[in-house]
Amino acid sequence: MFVEERIKLFVALGERLNSLTNDAKQELFVLAHNGNSWFTEESVKLALEGIGEFLKKDSLENWLSQYDLKEVSPKRIGVIAAGNIPLVGFHDVMTVLLSGHHLMIKPSSDDTFLMKYVLNLLGDIDSRIVERYSIVERLNEADAYIATGSDNSARYFKHYFKDKPNVIRANRTSVAVLTGEESPEELEALGQDVFKYFGLGCRNVSKLLIPSSFDLSRLLDTWEGYAAVGDHHKYRNNYDYNKSIYLVNREPHLDNGFVLLRESPDLVSPISVLYYSRFNSTADIEEFLANQKEKIQCVVGKNYIPFGQAQCPKVDDYADGVDTMAFLSSL
Repeated sequence: MFVEERIKLFVALGERLNSLTNDAKQELFVLAHNGNSWFTEESVKLALEGIGEFLKKDSLENWLSQYDLKEVSPKRIGVIAAGNIPLVGFHDVMTVLLSGHHLMIKPSSDDTFLMKYVLNLLGDIDSRIVERYSIVERLNEADAYIATGSDNSARYFKHYFKDKPNVIRANRTSVAVLTGEESPEELEALGQDVFKYFGLGCRNVSKLLIPSSFDLSRLLDTWEGYAAVGDHHKYRNNYDYNKSIYLVNREPHLDNGFVLLRESPDLVSPISVLYYSRFNSTADIEEFLANQKEKIQCVVGKNYIPFGQAQCPKVDDYADGVDTMAFLSSL
């Protein structure tokens, strides 16, 4: 398949996903939730809408025009996909297939159904693509690797795949920078960056950088509209557990019934908890961001990613800032 045909295939995939009947969507939501109870109807909808933005013809053509995607002798690209949010590994799948290489994917056990569903749709649209991917349990025969996992698994991947070209991703999270001058609408939008996908994604904000005088009660009041996250049993279990620990240990914190705000120098907070640190100057904030650069996926705030947009990456917003298409086109 020529690159123009591959682009056409993925545009057709976007159209197919957008045209699913209500009955088909409901069946998809139920089966995805059965495979992973974090994958609620809302979460799967959000993921599909995000993928739909990737798969617009102009978006794909503008993205791929930056690369020399000449027809190559296909290499076998082993992809170890994450599964923390629905179809989080789709971008890697799309990038490998659009590059013209052969995809060898090991889906996350937490996101097997949706990944197979999308691959099957591609095969239904154009059966030739079936020859360009395989779903595997072991990746020993791959020529290059793209792997996403925890800090511990990333160390293992780097050791195990050290003799082959690779892109290895570890834990990252996102932060928000507040000035104290945010409008109620901006603070409400920040709630989307915190609570979408229950805070499970690397683009979810888990840390606030705030002025020393910032009144955190403004956030708790503004975020009442997100209280429904606390109805999810797994989220509620995390909230109850963390709250009990803070109460037993008499650790200062703020609580609005579904999220706990705690001052901490740490970057990554537990589910249902949002860490914050107070700063006296913009220079201190910039120093913090520079020191944590390797662990931060994105920064939300004025002069950064707009509030509410952390979970709306463009097709060329690469995870960890590593250009995977450039990596694949260089093989």
